[in-house]
Amino acid sequence: MIPILIFAFLGLAGPSQAHVAAWHKGMYCLNGTSPSDAQNPNEPVNPLWNLPKSQWWFHHVNNCDQFPPAPGDFLELPAGGTFTVEHATNRAYTSLSYGGQYTSDWPDGGHYPDDYSMPNNDCIVTPNLHTKNQAGAAGTAFAISYTSDLTQVTEDNLAVFTVRYNTPWKRIASYDVPADLPPCPPGGCICAAGWVPNGCGQPNMYMLPYRCMVTGSTSRKTVAPAKPPVWCEGNLSACTQGSKQMVYWNQAEGNNIVTPGYQADGAEKSPGYNMKLGFQNGS
Repeated sequence: MIPILIFAFLGLAGPSQAHVAAWHKGMYCLNGTSPSDAQNPNEPVNPLWNLPKSQWWFHHVNNCDQFPPAPGDFLELPAGGTFTVEHATNRAYTSLSYGGQYTSDWPDGGHYPDDYSMPNNDCIVTPNLHTKNQAGAAGTAFAISYTSDLTQVTEDNLAVFTVRYNTPWKRIASYDVPADLPPCPPGGCICAAGWVPNGCGQPNMYMLPYRCMVTGSTSRKTVAPAKPPVWCEGNLSACTQGSKQMVYWNQAEGNNIVTPGYQADGAEKSPGYNMKLGFQNGS
């Protein structure tokens, strides 16, 4: 029986599942698009590129937004603390499947050196991290909207609240939560995770919904309407100040940033969750 299980698992965890998503029980599409528990779905990791907004927004292209987490499952955000997710190419490579037996320090269950890189400065393709090394990893972010209804989330009320530089890289990733992040409504908030590759492959993006809940907060502040980020590499005074939207880029419609030209390192401009757009590391 064990060899049959492993054969089926490996057959489903092939190259088409080489991209990366942030896995947590509070995510939409945890089971892929199956109404029952699925141990090795890959739907959440599919990249978004050149799609109409109706398709890329919250990963509707394959109906991930139609499969919410189980009742009571939230991505908990402790005010002033941290939360942890698992970056992986498939649920099977996380602690959420198979008792964690296929996990390693890396998103695909593989084993690589800490200073992982390819000969001749080539791009890493296993797992497909869209980078040549950890220093070049583009950065990932989480945003929050103070509504419990996914259909009520807009670009303006979905604001980035935490960024982690040099991710995705290894499987475990932790993010800082602002101490004054306000409490959510009784039904929780809607959060989103996203990242934009910095070269090394198709210039796509990632966006996935979560049901989230801020814990331990007594803040009475409100989150200001989010504004589109702007390119400000080398000129911090030009960055969007305050509440910022996620990066919506290289889609058929609905983009909030256009980046012609080249960045400081000579590569074509690639907007991401880093100081090129004024996103600081941390909360």
